[in-house]
Amino acid sequence: MNHKQTVTIIDVAKRAKVSAGTVSNVLTGKRPVAEPTRKRIQAAIDELGYQPNLLARSLVNRASNSLGVVASGLELYGPSRTLVGIERQANELGYSLLLSLLHDPETAEVDSVLDDLLARRVDGIIWAVHEMGRNRAWIVPDRLRVLPPIVFLTMESRPYATIVSTDNRAGASLAVCHLLEQGRRQIGIITGPIEWWEARERLGGWRSCLAAAGCSYSDDLVYTGDWTAASGERGFHYLLAQHPGIDAIFACNDQMALGVLRACHFAGRRVPDDLAVAGYDNMPEAAYLVPSLTSVRQHLADVGRMAVQELHQAVAGRSQGEAPPAYTRLVTPELVIRESSRRL
Repeated sequence: MNHKQTVTIIDVAKRAKVSAGTVSNVLTGKRPVAEPTRKRIQAAIDELGYQPNLLARSLVNRASNSLGVVASGLELYGPSRTLVGIERQANELGYSLLLSLLHDPETAEVDSVLDDLLARRVDGIIWAVHEMGRNRAWIVPDRLRVLPPIVFLTMESRPYATIVSTDNRAGASLAVCHLLEQGRRQIGIITGPIEWWEARERLGGWRSCLAAAGCSYSDDLVYTGDWTAASGERGFHYLLAQHPGIDAIFACNDQMALGVLRACHFAGRRVPDDLAVAGYDNMPEAAYLVPSLTSVRQHLADVGRMAVQELHQAVAGRSQGEAPPAYTRLVTPELVIRESSRRL
């Protein structure tokens, strides 16, 4: 790995004992910097091997009419559907898109991805990578100040970042509260990998809904899946072994719910008579399963469109010297009730 990929403007600022903004002023020439300070920064750049030309070019106040999109998990329904909304809205606003895929979002080298987008002088960036582990540790105020405007998707709120996301906790609560309304009392959950922020939020929605209804819950009603149908099938067998009387399962995506339905068929469990099942995502095939699947619709394309709209406004504000806004915009999902959960 070379210095270009690892050394950042923050590293230069620390070595020179100045703020990242002062380093940016030296790189762009937007504001005067005292000669001794400028020399100290230049020495730090030389010592660390930092190549500032990419950042300097990206900060030139000239629109490229292009947006960078950093994404992962496009093999899953949610991320791919969100990308559809991003592309459509960007096209309507006259932007071209530059797509960068992170195949290992938890450990990927962020600096090299950002450097590539900066070299291409994008006007702004949509960070559509799922929050997992510490893959958001690079997001700090000093760093965001010297980058083009960024809108983040699917991550926990931060006071210095612009975020657009589905309200995952509310979506899970909709599904679980519906199961309670159908008279179900032993409701298990199959989550995604718990290091994913969405998985934790949906688990939180399950817990809060059961607690509000006065229903007991325990860790052995929770199975951690990996978003695949196979893990949904494994989750069914685990939950059934722990609680033979279980009468409902909430799977945190439709692929895992599909695995539950398959397992029920081979185990002789009738859906919804013996076991109610609800999923999350409302993939197009959900209506055509037998029985048809109750699922949470996320309005993913709308999330993508809103992200581009928010970024467009931030880009326009940056051209007028305004700082990018910082807030979280949550899109409320809805529950689509079908045969898999409704008492006949």
